[in-house]
Amino acid sequence: MGNYVLHDPLWLLALLLIPVIVWLRQGRRVPVLLVPFAAAWHRPSLASASRWPAFLAGAGLALLACALARPQRVDDKREVRSQGYDIILTIDLSGSMLTPDYEKDGQRLNRLQAIKPVIQAFIDRRTNDRIGIVLFAKNAYTLAPLTFDHAWLARQVERLRIGLVDPNQTAIGDGLGLALTRLEQPSRTEQGHRKGAFVILLTDGANNAGALAPKQAADLARARNISVYTIGAGSDADLDEDTLIDIADETAGKYFRASDSDTIENAFKAIDRAQKIEFQAQSYLVTTELFPWLAAPAAVLLLAAALLGGVRSPGALKSGPGAAGRRIPSAPTLPS
Repeated sequence: MGNYVLHDPLWLLALLLIPVIVWLRQGRRVPVLLVPFAAAWHRPSLASASRWPAFLAGAGLALLACALARPQRVDDKREVRSQGYDIILTIDLSGSMLTPDYEKDGQRLNRLQAIKPVIQAFIDRRTNDRIGIVLFAKNAYTLAPLTFDHAWLARQVERLRIGLVDPNQTAIGDGLGLALTRLEQPSRTEQGHRKGAFVILLTDGANNAGALAPKQAADLARARNISVYTIGAGSDADLDEDTLIDIADETAGKYFRASDSDTIENAFKAIDRAQKIEFQAQSYLVTTELFPWLAAPAAVLLLAAALLGGVRSPGALKSGPGAAGRRIPSAPTLPS
């Protein structure tokens, strides 16, 4: 809802003149024609009909004064100029993600169960960003392309389970390579550099499958100016931390070690703070004039008052029935 204001409120003082005008009109003397024996020809008429012109004129003048005060509705509009980020969450679904080495509120959780609510909370915080999901184990595939539909994305997160892809191996390079492919957006690329995009790569193991080596995928990300934030999940000794650190360093990202439920949540919060856009919005006011909604009915009421005021009552058109053809007798003469 906008704010309602009066541009020229002094015109409302004219409302005080309307009762004065009515009083002066009622107190004005009018000529009266006295017709002998008029009572014999009088036809009763509706007395209230003579008041309609004055009532309509008063209402019309009141609306006209309000219209001249120029009521307006002022709306504050904001035009957002900046664009949000494009983010690909790249998640390891190898069999080791079933290891129950996380704990939350006294309950044991496997690694996948621990990360799903954290991922959902991250998505909820990034309301202005397009987010997609890439899954990998032995192979890599896209669970969700970049989208603003975060409600639909939440349903895809709920679908995450071990077995969606072959869980027997871990192809980190292929997972990162597919994520970079999903970020190919010509409209947001300048001289080969991708603007406003980054990848979050979460894994609990080491690369042992796939056609693309992690180092090669990192080189591609660096060439396209895409930062990669890597998260090492769980406490498994098989985790290749050195590779994850190298990927993050080479792409201007950061590596996080998430050995328990608190550190994995802190990792996503740190990424959220590091890659946050402060949206620049241009604010301006839109003013809508409302006086036509008052001026139009005011003109109608004043016109109706003028028309009704110019019509004489039927009784005023003649002195009485048969007056035109009847002679008024003279008064009798008293004898002398």
